[in-house]
Amino acid sequence: MKKKLAVLLCAVMSIGMMTGCSGLGTEGGSTDGTAGNMSDKTDISIWHDGDEAIMKVIESQVNADLSEENITVSFEKKSGLTDQIKLYGSDEYNGPDMYMYAHDSLGTFVEMGVLAPITDVVSEDVYQDMLPMTVEAGKYKGEQYLLPIYYETLLFMYNKELWEGDVPSTTEELYEYMTAHTDTDAGTYALVNQHSTAYNVAPVINGFGGYIIDENATPGLNEEKTKKAIEYNKKFAELEADGDYNTITTLFNEGKAAAIIGGPWMVSGIKDVGIDLGIKALTEFTLPNGNSLVPYSGVQGIGVMKHSAESKKDALEKVYTALADPAVGVDLAEQSNCAPANQASYDEEMIAGNEMITAMRSTAEVAIPMPNIPEMSVMWGPAESLLAAVNKSGEDINTAADQYQQEAETAIADMQ
Repeated sequence: MKKKLAVLLCAVMSIGMMTGCSGLGTEGGSTDGTAGNMSDKTDISIWHDGDEAIMKVIESQVNADLSEENITVSFEKKSGLTDQIKLYGSDEYNGPDMYMYAHDSLGTFVEMGVLAPITDVVSEDVYQDMLPMTVEAGKYKGEQYLLPIYYETLLFMYNKELWEGDVPSTTEELYEYMTAHTDTDAGTYALVNQHSTAYNVAPVINGFGGYIIDENATPGLNEEKTKKAIEYNKKFAELEADGDYNTITTLFNEGKAAAIIGGPWMVSGIKDVGIDLGIKALTEFTLPNGNSLVPYSGVQGIGVMKHSAESKKDALEKVYTALADPAVGVDLAEQSNCAPANQASYDEEMIAGNEMITAMRSTAEVAIPMPNIPEMSVMWGPAESLLAAVNKSGEDINTAADQYQQEAETAIADMQ
């Protein structure tokens, strides 16, 4: 275990022992064994830092499934969840039994020693119907730590009233359309994107065969394929406004941009202003090398704390089984417009007819889960500095790539 993480773990363990001795904590629920003795009620707490309406949908369905098991699941919102887990992840009295969060934080939590593999409490059969990409997102060093619930990817979203003709199927055709329909002097655009944000440029980088960081925690900013992708992205950036999130969102919502690269988190705001929204999967665009765009995906999953896996195993097995019910995914799609991780949920007619969810479903066949190794956390800065240097400052790609590759390597070395 890395030295800094080891020191942090010692601190967390010390906090856990001090707070545990007080006997005053109640957030973690009952710790007196499992659901094996059904005369005793078992409370399972799940900490999260997400949309409370989404959590209520999950909570309602899971508790309905567990109504005869004498098990109650409660979702508790904790701002700054990463810090909360660092403090209380190993505290059986004041900490949670489980947590729900984006999968890219997984490696950090595992290295802290606070999580148990979910296979400690359930068999692989429980998650056999999950989309393979979402299952992969919840793995770390060969162990499955998260049960995937739903996921998000970037999409090509367009205003049907403003877009002229069919949406192209290649990025070169898209560029031609942008050239013909963009008037930067008038402040009108064919397509806007966060062109200097690494997450939004990842579809091009991955599609070119480059990478921001690989599975061995090696940065790839000065790899030839990464540099070619960044150079290719630059010509699009010149026609996409300043790339700031607020700027491009405003341009699209005010009808000054016909299309935007964005995610499900934008949809409610777009529909609130009355835009007739069309959606196409990014993976339906072909790059000059014959590959499709390959976006990252963010997966929301539920993991289990090590102390609860030991003391509440039977109850947790039932909770995970309930969470894996396709009905959870159906409810999330119907009520919150989320793309379910469970493939069986897509048999529902309503989901099959949802344009956005269908686009994300097809994207899931190609998308790459964001790296969940701890080193990824220090990669965003150098990667986005490189993109800004090329797109906004006009710096030489080779010089800038070497500079920010070195910065990334130094930042990773400092984590040791």
